[in-house]
Amino acid sequence: MSELTGTRIRTTAVKLGLPHLADALNQYIQRADEAKMGYLEFLDLVLSEELAVKDDRRFRQGLRLSKLPHHKTLDDYDFSFQPELDPRKVKDLASLAFVEEKANVALLGPPGVGKTHIAVALAVAACRAGYSIYFTSLDDMVRNLKTAEAAGRLTSKLGTYLRPAVLVVDEVGYPPLERTEANLVFQVISKRYEKGSIILTSNKTFSEWGQVFGDEVLATAILDRLLHHCEVVPINGNSYRLKNRLQAIERDTDVA
Repeated sequence: MSELTGTRIRTTAVKLGLPHLADALNQYIQRADEAKMGYLEFLDLVLSEELAVKDDRRFRQGLRLSKLPHHKTLDDYDFSFQPELDPRKVKDLASLAFVEEKANVALLGPPGVGKTHIAVALAVAACRAGYSIYFTSLDDMVRNLKTAEAAGRLTSKLGTYLRPAVLVVDEVGYPPLERTEANLVFQVISKRYEKGSIILTSNKTFSEWGQVFGDEVLATAILDRLLHHCEVVPINGNSYRLKNRLQAIERDTDVA
């Protein structure tokens, strides 16, 4: 390939929004020469590599905008510490069939058992697969919606929680909500119903949601829409945070 041709290809690649191709052109050509690729094989190589770069860029951008507290995956989760939790059930969720079906996932259990870890891991998997994701605690979502409502921007702010294919709502149950606040939650749940997936974590059983939302009727309406298409995953084991704290104390004691 002549230098002039290479320059022209690089310029065209940049105009097409393919900066990686412009930078890696010589590497592609070298790989093609070494493997004695035909024209179609070379074209397949270039397109596959560019698609992988584009997907990785989109994935990293999606994570950046998602507000996730961390980017842990299921590989980081210690299932052996929660023997009552079936790993197959959680890993089946990671296939993302529930996202395709616009269904929901509810992770229930006491504090510290890894509910948020699993919720985040499923969201990361969804982002990797090309779905838009967003993370919020219930308290933050309610506070933001109340502020927007007071400023006359409720409809616009609702879009933050309605647009993503997967909305993670963390820490449902603390603190309890006033009825006006619960009504804002109902708007999000009802508008997302069969239009997008919700992954939520809660330390309360569903029978306690009347107390959480300050109104039995409103709680029932929320649950009706949430649970119609929902995989419920109870996690009733020990606390990871307590385990880590006890291990730290034991190490400090040994050192002393």
